[in-house]
Amino acid sequence: MQVPLQITMREFDRSEALEADIRKHAAKLEQFHPRITSCRVAVEEAHKHHQQGREFNVRIDLRVPGDEIVVTRDHHEDAFVAVRDAFDSARRQLEEVAREQRGDTKTHEVPKHGTVARVFAEEGYGFIETADGRDLYFSRDNLVNQSFERLEPGTAVQFIEEMAAEGMQAKRVSVGKHKVV
Repeated sequence: MQVPLQITMREFDRSEALEADIRKHAAKLEQFHPRITSCRVAVEEAHKHHQQGREFNVRIDLRVPGDEIVVTRDHHEDAFVAVRDAFDSARRQLEEVAREQRGDTKTHEVPKHGTVARVFAEEGYGFIETADGRDLYFSRDNLVNQSFERLEPGTAVQFIEEMAAEGMQAKRVSVGKHKVV
């Protein structure tokens, strides 16, 4: 970390054991993102209630280049458990930020719409006419929610377009509710 870890404890006596635990958790975070610039941790005892025991709130502020992560864990009766839970959440968020910054996040393609142009039921394949007038091949194996034998020209479908060895093909083909005429 570029800025030393900052630990604040409010409304209760400072605990060396809790501080050591926080330092251990903070050090582990560097495994998940190599460029943490700062980490501030605040542990606070919540206002005492007559019928409830002690409750602790934990707030973690992490900064990495281009992002800030803030985690808050409220009202846990054990300060060590509250700290652990807060750091677990911070770790998950830090992993997600690191994945996004590396460009590793999974993107979901938006399904395209078209109509069945031709079906060769005995051979197990057909063609979909796309909205822009192209024909895309699809096979029985790519049909998701319909019996292949029940397909006929004009059936509305949605699909994902993917590159295959022979060129672009329709994958994950699902039948729409309306027949296009």
